[in-house]
Amino acid sequence: MSNLLVHIKLFSVAVIWGLGWPAGRVVANDILPFMASWLRYVIATFSFLLFLKLSGQWMYPNRSEWRRLIVIGFISTVVYQAFFMFGMQYTAAGDASLMITFNPLFTAILAIIFLNEKIHLNLIIGLAMGITGVAILFYYSPNVDIPFSSRAVGNLLIACAALSWACNTILMKQAMTRPAKDAVKPLNPLELTVWSSVAGLLILTPITAFEAFTNGLSTPSPDGWIGVIFLALFSTVIAYVWFADGIVSIGASMSALYVYLVPPFGILGGYLLLRENLGISLLFAFILITGGVVIAQKDSPLTSKHDEAQPVGL
Repeated sequence: MSNLLVHIKLFSVAVIWGLGWPAGRVVANDILPFMASWLRYVIATFSFLLFLKLSGQWMYPNRSEWRRLIVIGFISTVVYQAFFMFGMQYTAAGDASLMITFNPLFTAILAIIFLNEKIHLNLIIGLAMGITGVAILFYYSPNVDIPFSSRAVGNLLIACAALSWACNTILMKQAMTRPAKDAVKPLNPLELTVWSSVAGLLILTPITAFEAFTNGLSTPSPDGWIGVIFLALFSTVIAYVWFADGIVSIGASMSALYVYLVPPFGILGGYLLLRENLGISLLFAFILITGGVVIAQKDSPLTSKHDEAQPVGL
């Protein structure tokens, strides 16, 4: 009972991240992709900075830390958001919410390459299950009102988003465990998120200006503004802070269980808000992909060495 509020917050996080997928599809089809990302991160970044100040956790990175933050910010705020926004122009919200679940499998593979982790049987089994689930999603998605070629392009872009978020996860794990030069201690997850968002926004600004110059300035419709504000304040700021609180209160492993509720809420949100189709193929894809992720992470060196639950990128 003492942690009831924490569990309610984590359940709310799963709902918020799930509904972020239909919100992303609305925004992606309403305004230009980089403009959508820029508006989202203007709101989110200033909200994060305000939270850091009001919560008494204010700090300012040194020069060596900024080198890391620029790379992390570029990947998470520019590269990931580009794949996310372009991908949501083509595929269904429910399909995309399943595709992004591939992120932990990509993270495990990258950990073998860059963190010298050892490959294990569970990873191979989990990867095979995940690939099977993705194949079902590609060929048997119930959202046949979207042409197969469009869904294929969109799903591939979302897969690239998952891969870029996995790269971001590896970089953040390194930054959280190895202090930068002249730093007393590593940055914590909140500090990394806030200041990498600042760095990413600075990089994103000239890219957005060039997009507006070449394609014309686009402003969101009322529905588009609702989507942008939801993604900025709820999916990015509130959900992250609540998820981080859950990790502190009940641990990373328990908090991570709520991440597996994101795809069902993404599918349900697409059905209720965007009138997307439901089908048994989505259930099979969900079971195979999430089951593969669970098996791959079981006894994973990455999980045991770094007890840090990573949220699904959105």
